[in-house]
Amino acid sequence: MSSMTAQTPQPTSHTGAGAPAGRVLMLALATIGFALNFWAWALLSPLGPHFKESLRLTSFQQALLVAVPVIVGSLGRVPVGALTDRFGGRVMFPLVSAATIVPVLYLGLVGHTSLIALLAGGFFLGIGGTAFAVGVPFVGAWFPPERRGLAIGVFGAGMGGTAISALTTVNLVKADGVAAPFVVTAIVLAVYAVVAAALLRDAPGRVVPTGSMAGQLRATARLSVTWRASALYAVAFGGYVAFSVYLPTYLKTGYALTPADAANRMAGFVLVAVVMRPVGGWLSDRWGPTRVLSAALTVIVLGAAVQSFTPALAGLGTMAFLVMAAALGAASGATFALVALVAPAGRVGAVSGVVGAAGGLGGFVPPLVMGSLYGAYGSYAVGLVLLALVAAGALAFTLTSVRRAVGRLATRPPTSLEASHHV
Repeated sequence: MSSMTAQTPQPTSHTGAGAPAGRVLMLALATIGFALNFWAWALLSPLGPHFKESLRLTSFQQALLVAVPVIVGSLGRVPVGALTDRFGGRVMFPLVSAATIVPVLYLGLVGHTSLIALLAGGFFLGIGGTAFAVGVPFVGAWFPPERRGLAIGVFGAGMGGTAISALTTVNLVKADGVAAPFVVTAIVLAVYAVVAAALLRDAPGRVVPTGSMAGQLRATARLSVTWRASALYAVAFGGYVAFSVYLPTYLKTGYALTPADAANRMAGFVLVAVVMRPVGGWLSDRWGPTRVLSAALTVIVLGAAVQSFTPALAGLGTMAFLVMAAALGAASGATFALVALVAPAGRVGAVSGVVGAAGGLGGFVPPLVMGSLYGAYGSYAVGLVLLALVAAGALAFTLTSVRRAVGRLATRPPTSLEASHHV
């Protein structure tokens, strides 16, 4: 990749300076904010069947309803990450949270009576999904390099906010009507926005990029770390998203489980992946992100290969899925440990936005492929073999291109590492 232009910011300080207690508070606030915004972002997914029945939607319309906020939230991370580099998390976290309240209330109070209204609300609901690109540069700047992987991994566990939505939304609708989960979420987001505005502080010595946002994004596109990490995150986090979305269907079709049993097993898969994300970051701090990625991708290859034979779910099948969940979570944490390690100061938000978008969008392809292949062959084996092959390709990429890039950086002095144009 070509080097960045002269717009690359020169860091004055990027050591994550600050009292340990202050760092922990900032990490906690950012993680809570990420989880709450993801809770809002995922509100429509549990209600897909409800709207399908009440509005007589087709299967495609139901899928579109769920997909719109996810796509907007994924793509929206690109400009929001760049804006976070410019204005900092202290501004962007309360702003994103407050902006998400508007579509949440719209959907709950007036926007759930037609498909068009739901799609319009879902489009702006995607704002909540951009919170990820705010937190990565914000948290990373507060922590020194040797602890950055764990810190960003802990922040990334906020993706479990989608589980809050899955566990509460339908029950609140049954108890108090369609508006209830949206009103509750809006109130929680409003409280968080006020608390965040009062307590959040950007790290001392935060690097502010120069030039326009368009120039910043062009410079980010020239960084090879952007595309290396995007490819890896599309496999790691994309695989997590794909299984989270498609696993209930897979288990009902492939193993004849009841919907409730399939949903419970999917929740277990999500929990393991969420817990392993900070573990992946912590291991990356100790052993380096390339080693963790290599190990995790090897496990994914083996797990997908085993599951392609559709083993008994009571033993080997469950183990294969849980091991893959752990590996996908660890790989997701390691990918952003890599970003925090090699992205130039002042570009972490922009790089995180592009990488986060790749991960979110990467989750849409596998379910479509799996469904199409099952329709053609009556088996999920081919789809799982393809997953194993993709993971094997990512493993080879990690062991060659990514390892060489990180190795080159390891030989440079720290100041050169922070301002590197070629990572």
